[in-house]
Amino acid sequence: MPGNGKLRLAVWKFASCDGCQLSLLNCEQELLALLEHVEIAYFLEASRATSRGPYDLSLVEGSITTPHDAERIHAIRRDSKLLVTIGACATAGGIQALRNFRDVKAFTSIVYPNPDYIRSLRRSTPIRDHVEVDFELRGCPIDKGQLLEVVGALLAGRRPGIPTYSVCHECKRAANLCVMVAHGTPCLGPVTNAGCGAICPAFTRGCYGCFGPAEKTNTASLTNWLRDNGENRKTLVRSFRSFNADAEAFRKESEALEQAGKRHG
Repeated sequence: MPGNGKLRLAVWKFASCDGCQLSLLNCEQELLALLEHVEIAYFLEASRATSRGPYDLSLVEGSITTPHDAERIHAIRRDSKLLVTIGACATAGGIQALRNFRDVKAFTSIVYPNPDYIRSLRRSTPIRDHVEVDFELRGCPIDKGQLLEVVGALLAGRRPGIPTYSVCHECKRAANLCVMVAHGTPCLGPVTNAGCGAICPAFTRGCYGCFGPAEKTNTASLTNWLRDNGENRKTLVRSFRSFNADAEAFRKESEALEQAGKRHG
């Protein structure tokens, strides 16, 4: 830590939409209190003023999609005492991980007039595939309350108290009517990690899986229930391939559905 006794914080961006960085700025009043204990040494989303490492804590948003980024993340890791990944892109490859299921060269040849200039990796991968990560904070975007909990816990020298159970627990605590049981609405809540406060089910919409798979999931059981209630295989594949398409549990379920579709025509 610097002479002022504050924790030196850096915030980094890779392939992403900036939404998780904005969650930190949206802390507003809480951010003012946080600044009593934290020095923001590097955060281009908020300020041009930067200072070199080492940093006590680095928050990393975004996935690794280019050779340059694959090199840069190692430099950041070396400069960081603790490294926390924030958001679906950094923890599961993000929406851009949809490329992992297809040939990315086919996309670049369609989108760009000179695809030879594009330096892109074949896959979009989470940060942990490249360097050691001390903690992962999920969400698309992350929840600002959870972000404050993580930073506060690290300041206090304890492990963050972030839930690993499903969105269904949040629905029950909020006394939400189950959209699957009451309306037959497709919902990924039973297999999705809590953290959003069950926003979508609270407004009678199914969960979209923004926070990725919960610690203990049974995606096959949910798939069977949804198919029994009229959902077709292609729709289910798309359901698992959104913000956390390459998260292991969601990826395996979508691939199993695709393979089953090929076998049955």
